[in-house]
Amino acid sequence: METNRYQIPENTIGHIHIEEQHGAHNYHPLPVVLTKGLGPFLWDVEGKRYYDFLSGYSAVNQGHCHPKIVEALTEQAKQLTLTSRAFHSDKMAEYTRYITQYFGYDKVLPMNTGVEAVETALKLARKWGYVVKGVPDNQAKIITVDGNFHGRTINVISFSTDPTARVGFGPFMPGYITIPYNDLNALRDALVDENVVGFLVEPIQGEAGVYVPDDGYLAAAKLLCDEHRVLFIGDEIQTGLSRTGKLLACDHENVRPDILILGKALSGGVMPISAVLADDEIMLTIAPGEHGSTYGGNPLACAVAIASLEVLKEEELADRAAELGNYFRSALIKLAHPAICQVRGKGLLNAIVINHPISNAADILCLELMRNGLLAKPTHGDKIRFAPPLVISKEELEESIGIIRKSLVVLGE
Repeated sequence: METNRYQIPENTIGHIHIEEQHGAHNYHPLPVVLTKGLGPFLWDVEGKRYYDFLSGYSAVNQGHCHPKIVEALTEQAKQLTLTSRAFHSDKMAEYTRYITQYFGYDKVLPMNTGVEAVETALKLARKWGYVVKGVPDNQAKIITVDGNFHGRTINVISFSTDPTARVGFGPFMPGYITIPYNDLNALRDALVDENVVGFLVEPIQGEAGVYVPDDGYLAAAKLLCDEHRVLFIGDEIQTGLSRTGKLLACDHENVRPDILILGKALSGGVMPISAVLADDEIMLTIAPGEHGSTYGGNPLACAVAIASLEVLKEEELADRAAELGNYFRSALIKLAHPAICQVRGKGLLNAIVINHPISNAADILCLELMRNGLLAKPTHGDKIRFAPPLVISKEELEESIGIIRKSLVVLGE
């Protein structure tokens, strides 16, 4: 088997060398240097075009540089970009009304990055636990699950089960109970603790390799939380905003999270925008000065988020993701390649699990995919996510399947 088929051009090597010399080494990217994006495509500094099958970890559901979103960005940038929350802005008023009506919640708390939104939701759950549920001070607990990924702050990695995220960064924050994912009995047992205030869960675990729970898991988990007066906190940062064939992945089971966390595609990949939505009983437990962000809810972000959400509905991207996702998974299964031991996903959030004698087979396949014009990245060693922008056409998806078929030859017939 050839493992050195891709010769990196000198120009690309030069850019990579500069970044490695001056930037922190906290990522291990593929050896490609990107310079342009449009729709489902990316181009590198050599002028080569690629299908983007990572979509910025589902941040560009609407496609790269969507004209409506870019126009909203540029027009607002000419008008007003930042006020801080020390003052009101007309865009903030418009945005809060739009997004709360869009998702059906009383209130929104705008933030910037996904992990900021997760931290916000955890603070909200704790404060609600003390103010409303009556949990004794400093005794609130939140249930999390194995294999979770909610970001990399010290607090969030305190309940991570990924050694890469945790080793060397302790001591960790208390207040978390970690149980197996997709295990209702474990959740039922953990909820016996009267100091539990929240259950934080991804409807589908993206970073874990698109781990889809059993049908009915989310709905049953929500009922258990309701029975024990515990908040169901849905992290839809990667799974939400039409990616899985519904507006939210929780919609597949008609689950309405008590606290909804959004990010990534909330901006269409244009800038960091996140949001936490909840009803008054939860949101209004936080008083002025107790939580916030200089950039959270800035006028530029508000304009961009409105445009990004409008695109999802106007272009019916959830329906497109559902239809193309079914077609894509069926096509991957029909490949019947011995190195693919599992195909899983919903909508256009999918993954293959690689079973091959060579331990880095997933890395080898991703390099071959890159060589043939498709960008994807392994996760957890043996899994590769396939998550193109939702604007991809069926014809483009068919071409991408052809690239995957051609590339699998590197792992044998």
